[in-house]
Amino acid sequence: MSSSVLWEALSPLAARLPKVVREHEILRIAATISGNSQPNAANIARQQVLVWTQNRSGGRLPDSAWRFQGFEYFSGGRNSMGVRIENETSDIWAIRADDPDKEVPGRIWTTEVVVGAMAGQAPRFSSRLLVSTTEDELDIEPHVPGLVRQIAEKCGLSRGIYEINPHPLIVKTNDQADGLVESLVDSDRRLPVFVLTIPEAGDGPLLDADVLARAVLGIGHVVVLPAPFTWALTQRFGKPRSVFGGAVRAYLPGFSEDANPYAHRLVLAEQLSTGDGQVQCSRWMRSLAAKESVRRTALGVDVLAFAAIRNVSLELTQQRLEQEGASDIEQLAAAKARIVALEKQVKDQEASLEYFDAEHRSAEERAEAAEEQARASAFRIQQLLDQVRARGGSVESTVDVPASWGSFASWCDANLAGRVVLSPAARRGLRQPVFEDVSLAARCLLWLAAECRDRRMQGGEGSLRDETVEQGIRNAHCGEDQFDLDWQGQRRTADWHIKNGGNTRDPRRCLRIYYFWDAATQQIVIADMPAHRRTGAT
Repeated sequence: MSSSVLWEALSPLAARLPKVVREHEILRIAATISGNSQPNAANIARQQVLVWTQNRSGGRLPDSAWRFQGFEYFSGGRNSMGVRIENETSDIWAIRADDPDKEVPGRIWTTEVVVGAMAGQAPRFSSRLLVSTTEDELDIEPHVPGLVRQIAEKCGLSRGIYEINPHPLIVKTNDQADGLVESLVDSDRRLPVFVLTIPEAGDGPLLDADVLARAVLGIGHVVVLPAPFTWALTQRFGKPRSVFGGAVRAYLPGFSEDANPYAHRLVLAEQLSTGDGQVQCSRWMRSLAAKESVRRTALGVDVLAFAAIRNVSLELTQQRLEQEGASDIEQLAAAKARIVALEKQVKDQEASLEYFDAEHRSAEERAEAAEEQARASAFRIQQLLDQVRARGGSVESTVDVPASWGSFASWCDANLAGRVVLSPAARRGLRQPVFEDVSLAARCLLWLAAECRDRRMQGGEGSLRDETVEQGIRNAHCGEDQFDLDWQGQRRTADWHIKNGGNTRDPRRCLRIYYFWDAATQQIVIADMPAHRRTGAT
């Protein structure tokens, strides 16, 4: 009997079997309790968690709960339990609370919270939101539990150096705009930043920033950026990586001046002009923040699972009962309770493995698609260039060079895409350079995009040595001035540069454009410009 025929025979029986209940992890939060109420901050946070839990329990939690001790409470599915482990150096308190969904039968929400105090350190807070359901597809809009807002308002929470604020940050000064720019490229930033801009003629963003800030509290930062301050992002990152005109952008951790702009999603104002568009955008941002919180927050390191803590507590209880010579019945009950906790811990680990396995497969698929798209784009760009030249035209002849350094990076992104790209160091060098001749630097990049790139693609690297770019400007190998840099996850060497003649070191007149050829993407990567680098040779 074929497998298809066998399945057809068994399908009526399978339909009568109870559906499998699966537990899905929705989000994770890791933070430091940073209020001025220390050393009582940990107890204040615990109190807020218990108040929130009791409001959903349908009754009164036992007195042991309010003493922050271990407890169990059962109330028609609104069950909760707590555990506490104390020793000379640490004090860990954890709670797990269930709450049936008010609209979807069989769907149970579970919130886990851990508040830990270590000697000499600020208290730590972590939380997990999970849902158990028989649904084949989980259709939800993630929202951080309200207890996080209570703790943030009563005690204060932070992630690293960044405050977890229940309200959006509204940029009102240039210093705040500069601070936003620096935070976006901060390698220590752990949460996504959702930047909501205000249209030129508007008085507020097109999305409700307050609602979004509450929904992603602890898993994302929300910033409202008025139109006059959007220039700070454009000047630093260029238009492809900026956001303005009422648009919204998500800047994920790891963003940099040379980041793939498509990895940090942009939603244009036109897409937010309708109610449906706003709802879809808000839903997408909440889902993104929740997904990133699970992907970037390590279970057992940044966030502790309730099952793991309860298992340790039960193990300590077992040891104590043995030492005290407790009865076999008491020891057996403790052993059974620990087995249940261990089974739950194993399920947690299996769920995490399944999640990251699915994420790995998805990432591989995206990477393969991106590589194919990059190759196709490079081929298409070259095809169009060949067509223009076959008709006797020149792409460079229609390009106007920038008038100031402020627009130089954006000009390069817009006019040289696919041929010349700026590294983060080159973008930094273009912010306020001392070198005065902007048009000369632009003409040199046009030469790289056309003459130099064409010869590279034809294998003519040798013919480029000491090639004249224009009078007084030549292309040469760096020699001892070459240097290494990181580019898109690989270590590369900037071994060529364009420089002006003579021996000048006057930064107003001394031009250096350091670069290397990236054969994989058929682009020239500008490693640094326009100043002369200080190296061992100089």
